[in-house]
Amino acid sequence: MSSDKEKRGSLEIAIERTAQLLDIDPAMAEQQAEEILKAVPNHPPGRFYLAMARRYQGKYQQALEVLEPLLDAQHEWAAAWFEYGVSLGHVGRGDEAIEALLKAVNFQPEHPQAWRYLGDHLTATGDAEKADAAYARHVQCAGHDPALQEAAAAMVKKDVATAERLLKARLKTSPTDVAAIRMLAEVAVRCDRNDEAENLLLRCLELSPGFTAARYNYAVILHRQNNSPGALTQIEQCLREVPESPAYRNLAAVILSRVGEYDRSIELYSQLLSEYPKNAKVWLSYGHVLKTAGKIDDCISAYKTSIDQNPAFGEAYWSLANLKTYAFGNDDLTDMAQQVDTGSGEDEDRWHLHFAMGKAAEDSGDYAVSFENYEKGNALYRSNYGYDPDLNSERCQRLIDDFTADVFAERSGLGSDADAPIFIVGMPRAGSTLLEQILSCHSQIEGTTELPDILMIAQALRSEAHADNIAVYAKVLAGKSAAELKALGDDYIERTRIHRKTDKPLFIDKMPNNFLHVGLIHLILPNAKIIDARRHPMGCCFSNFKQYYARGQNFSYNLNDVGQYYADYVKLMAHFDSVLPGRIHRVFYEDTVADTERVVRGMLDYCGLEFEEECLRFFESSRPVRTASSEQVRQPIYQDGLALWQHYEPWLDPLKNALGPVLARYPDVPSF
Repeated sequence: MSSDKEKRGSLEIAIERTAQLLDIDPAMAEQQAEEILKAVPNHPPGRFYLAMARRYQGKYQQALEVLEPLLDAQHEWAAAWFEYGVSLGHVGRGDEAIEALLKAVNFQPEHPQAWRYLGDHLTATGDAEKADAAYARHVQCAGHDPALQEAAAAMVKKDVATAERLLKARLKTSPTDVAAIRMLAEVAVRCDRNDEAENLLLRCLELSPGFTAARYNYAVILHRQNNSPGALTQIEQCLREVPESPAYRNLAAVILSRVGEYDRSIELYSQLLSEYPKNAKVWLSYGHVLKTAGKIDDCISAYKTSIDQNPAFGEAYWSLANLKTYAFGNDDLTDMAQQVDTGSGEDEDRWHLHFAMGKAAEDSGDYAVSFENYEKGNALYRSNYGYDPDLNSERCQRLIDDFTADVFAERSGLGSDADAPIFIVGMPRAGSTLLEQILSCHSQIEGTTELPDILMIAQALRSEAHADNIAVYAKVLAGKSAAELKALGDDYIERTRIHRKTDKPLFIDKMPNNFLHVGLIHLILPNAKIIDARRHPMGCCFSNFKQYYARGQNFSYNLNDVGQYYADYVKLMAHFDSVLPGRIHRVFYEDTVADTERVVRGMLDYCGLEFEEECLRFFESSRPVRTASSEQVRQPIYQDGLALWQHYEPWLDPLKNALGPVLARYPDVPSF
């Protein structure tokens, strides 16, 4: 009896010694665990510490070989599931790692590190909402400060008001508590106060430059604010510190795609897919980058694999439809209809499916069924994301009132002297991608994409006015000095430099919504070129109505809304034509289709460039294209799309009524 007690005591001492050795000398800990298992074969703690010792040394596969039989026998051991999940992540088995970590937190809900690792994996797979919840649980479980634990608990419950109150109280007494500052930044993000979150995270990094988790949050904020150069700098530093982090690699892949580094983005997504082969969202993101890079066969394969992993994933079906060149088969149509009929998916899946089914019926000539699906998809989206058409009309009128001929005359000759930008503005789906593709084939012009930088400058000016109305910045801009106007223009040139991959002297910014900011562009970049891409109002508006946008363009999900938006656009551009005569070069889509060479020569003359035949062979270009028209502009011009809207005319009376005289006078402009 005494001997058994002594053996147990010796075993406990050996286990304790093994645990102590893990951080000091994991190789010695491994030897100690092996000795324990020689004395007591299959001893669960001995096997557990053997696995840990091997993981600490980077022997992940060997750790898994110990953990798998251990978990068969000890199925509810949370710590073992955590070890298993961490090792699975290190060998690139990310999908299985998520399952293991979910079991760890199921059996031990207060396991802080399991929540953190789970958050990293969920971030890598694009499940931002669940990742945020996991990170909040990590903070709640890891913190030793009751105030921080209480704040984290409030965040888990999505009670951001309570969390904010507790964190601000904490920072009054401990203003350098970086954990509290980081949590308060997360509160600001959840309240859409991104500027505040950015400042808080900067403060975090000033106090603790090695706080990598805060640096990652900072990179996310910069990315959300379209500051791609800054975001890329921050996430690359995170990767230097923790290169294996799936969350960091995923964000890097997204940012690299945005700045045109497609090969690097594709490489990162390929790595992630080797770790998360069953994750539909990662396959979808991979497909998007492949599409932009012109690798269409691989893109289609990625989208289809996404559907294989999640048959209810409506966005993957819509992504196939959005190629504009993909034809759904009967099996695809049956599967989509089944997913809609079961009603088991989220609203987002359902509206994506309706848009995809609308496109499929359009391709087969069944326009009644097509319109029915487009209408359902639009209505479902709009019920989730409201839009006020009158607010946009008020904004346009305010821009007209504020950007007068006198304002421009008084500031003539001011702004940056840069002449590199060519802005293509107008309604979405009006042919801007085609014009960009044509012009980018010229030896002096580089195509980029829809750059967000003018919108960001306008947003910064609005913040100076302490208001969010899109038009209020005109008064702020009018108060700027000559030096400040020049600085704004130079800042635009510097911010867009990351998107330029060649040494061509001119580049295109084809953000269509920049038509709202023609006044801003003229004042800060008076030598820039502005081309207005315009299309028949019925064709343009209906093309918007049947297009699902990944973000923005909320005016497009209702026939009345899109018609009113088009009329506002025509009215505003007519004003700029009046106060800045000859400043804007207008191109009608119908003219581009009917007489491409004449239109091309006119644009090049406006830009001060010689005609080049390569511009007429734009469809041979292999340059990346990131918009919905990416595959259409890789083909010769065709006229089939001009009258497509006429097939839907029986259902388009609301659109006609909203357009009013703008439709009746097209291509002329009515008096306003």
